[in-house]
Amino acid sequence: MAIKYDRRGEGPLLLCHPGGPGFSGKELGDLGGLGATRTLLLLHPRGTRESGPADSYALDGYVADLEELRVSLGEEQIDLLGFSHGGMVAAAYAAAHPERVRKLVFASSLLAVSEDMTAEAERTLAGKSGEPWHAAAMAALAREEAADYASPEELAQIWNDMAPAYFSQWDERYRPAVTIEWLPPEPLKEFNAAIPDIREAARAITAPTLVITGRDDFICGPAAAADAADAIPDAEVMLLDGAGHMTFLEQPVAFRNTVEAFLSS
Repeated sequence: MAIKYDRRGEGPLLLCHPGGPGFSGKELGDLGGLGATRTLLLLHPRGTRESGPADSYALDGYVADLEELRVSLGEEQIDLLGFSHGGMVAAAYAAAHPERVRKLVFASSLLAVSEDMTAEAERTLAGKSGEPWHAAAMAALAREEAADYASPEELAQIWNDMAPAYFSQWDERYRPAVTIEWLPPEPLKEFNAAIPDIREAARAITAPTLVITGRDDFICGPAAAADAADAIPDAEVMLLDGAGHMTFLEQPVAFRNTVEAFLSS
């Protein structure tokens, strides 16, 4: 299916796939100011309001959408950034079409869920048990894991309640950047019902890859980064201090400078 996108910034092209699954490219903002040096194509994947629903939300569908977009843009090779679930999509695309990706930015993402990642998540969340938002966030996380939602509005509220857990140090000033009113339930339900493991497939990636994540990311933190670096042949890892999942919001300068230096080298 033809996915829509917003174009932002000026400079060499960078295709940017958001997370969720179900979020639109609007969640990425300007990626910590990366639009100052790059033309960001902020993608609105299948399932979003902009691109519309799809029959399937399996990884191969997202990969096919990316390839259709690359062809429509007339680009022989692309620089590709995938954030969170979008990182898994980007890695799957780079594995399926290695000759089409010049450089890959694997941002706050994972190739599979391992026991080390689960243990890391439990430790990180337990360490924040004294925070005033913790109880509401844990209740929302339990609802998300149990697929206890039916409408886009319900799932959006669950995300809004969980959002503080995705930061190293939550501050209400982040609230406008993360609050949403609508999030399609179908993509996330399908993903959580059978979370993919693409570690073996990722060994086919030939593009130089930057694995970047927050040191305090409970869901895609150091364990996920190490797992990805072990699978992707030409990968370098950058862990950002003072950042959780939303690296480009908590540490925008470090995120922007690290990604730009990698893409420019």
